[in-house]
Amino acid sequence: MANNMEANSRLNISRWVDDCLAGLNPTSEWHPDTTKALAQLRSKRGVRSGRARRWTWIAAGAAAACMGFMALPVSGVLAHRCLECSVAILQSFSALRPVQTAVKPVDARKIAPDFDLRDASGKSIRLSDFKGRVVLLNFWATWCGGCKVEIPELIEFQNKYKHRGFEVIGVSNDQDGWKIVKPFVEEKRINYTVVLGDDKICKRYGVEAMPVTLLIDNRGRIAASHQGVLDKEAGEDEIKMLIQESSKNSADEARPTATASGSIVSE
Repeated sequence: MANNMEANSRLNISRWVDDCLAGLNPTSEWHPDTTKALAQLRSKRGVRSGRARRWTWIAAGAAAACMGFMALPVSGVLAHRCLECSVAILQSFSALRPVQTAVKPVDARKIAPDFDLRDASGKSIRLSDFKGRVVLLNFWATWCGGCKVEIPELIEFQNKYKHRGFEVIGVSNDQDGWKIVKPFVEEKRINYTVVLGDDKICKRYGVEAMPVTLLIDNRGRIAASHQGVLDKEAGEDEIKMLIQESSKNSADEARPTATASGSIVSE
């Protein structure tokens, strides 16, 4: 399944590049109107965040460079590679835009499907083992560019909140298994639980592309979901909200209540 996702993405990019090249006339005189393009970008800068502005300029620079190369009598191979590079940068820009998803109301949350997957040592890891804790469940792969962007933030979340009833679980979808995943985990110094996923768990969670991040409350219900790269600020706000909710639930359950006869009992 992971290979199919990757192959489909590459095939679509290749077809788009070929269509663009087919419409080019290498003998015609053409010059990119970068002044007009940059003016349009400047007009939109006022409504973009600082992070978005930086990526806008990076993408604009890549596109301008690409158009500049294509204005010259260069070979088709160089033009093809230039377009592929530009598309890759623009895709990264699109993937890095914040994806905002609010925490769902309690009555709108569904129970997260349980699973039984293995970590690098062969130990069985079940989602139900973490009931009572807030869980960030992240579907990823070593070949996924957006996933690599998220990993340092997930490491930070694990460090900051692991002592407050929070846990990160990464579900790798690499078909080559631990041969690829284990060295990657060691290189990135990943400090949270990593397990190997499969087609079955991806289908149960509706994962068709990566990364996908789910936030699961302390009662095992899906409270929030993010398709694409997780925005750090939004994700951390939701983690804090669910940790506070979990603490309140625990306090409510521990609070004694009065019976009809007036005696006090613990719940």
